[in-house]
Amino acid sequence: MDLSSLDQSYTLSQTQLDFYRKNAFIKIKEVLSPEIVTHFNSIISAKVKEQNTQTSPLEDRDTYGKAFLQIFNLWTLDDNIKALVCCKRLAQLAADLMEVEGVRMYHDQALFKEGGGGITPWHADQYYWPLSSDKVITVWIPLQAVPSEMGPLEFAAGSQNILTGRDLSISDESEIQIDEKLKVSDCPKISEPFDIGEVSFHSGWIFHRAGPNTTTRTRKVMTSIYMDNNMLLKKPENDGQINDWKTWCPGVAIDSVIDSHLNPVLFKY
Repeated sequence: MDLSSLDQSYTLSQTQLDFYRKNAFIKIKEVLSPEIVTHFNSIISAKVKEQNTQTSPLEDRDTYGKAFLQIFNLWTLDDNIKALVCCKRLAQLAADLMEVEGVRMYHDQALFKEGGGGITPWHADQYYWPLSSDKVITVWIPLQAVPSEMGPLEFAAGSQNILTGRDLSISDESEIQIDEKLKVSDCPKISEPFDIGEVSFHSGWIFHRAGPNTTTRTRKVMTSIYMDNNMLLKKPENDGQINDWKTWCPGVAIDSVIDSHLNPVLFKY
């Protein structure tokens, strides 16, 4: 498999950069070739199957458990997966969208929404992150095309400035409270299918969710979270942030640059 395109730059238009600056998310087509997506679908699916510890049937799980199978930091377990989530193409796109000189790895995660899986409630990722600024971004990489019935990401465009709901973890409560707030905001909800090779990027504070997977097939997605290479660790404000500090930023002191062995610089101008 020729993976050389993963190290090739991808030039964004000014229109795309402006769209992200305003809305805090963007979908970008043809970032990856169909052949590369299929290649990594096989590799990542095998690793998720190997690492998965979820044995309860869907109907016995809570809302979070029904949303997806979640496996973290696969880049540390498989050099093939590392070639995707740490590649220069995705890291450069992250740097350009965030308007920073370089990016580090925060962590990756596979998110596999099983056939019949439930919604992913409204939430903002940065609730969980002990990071000192909003210069952090997630790339969402579907490992197949994602039609509407499989539960693609839905974004509340421009909601990164809404403060209500930032103190809520992913839950039934976050789905209800954030949805109520969005009903009286001017942030349009955008949910569209993903073509194969299309990816999205979204910032830490934008509200997003996903619908249920009403098919019998698993919606397979790989994600990687990139942060400004100068990101500082802030004092954690909740249990999730304490866990992330210990797990993804081991040994880093509060108010110091997050430069542990798990946070390599992936791209720098």
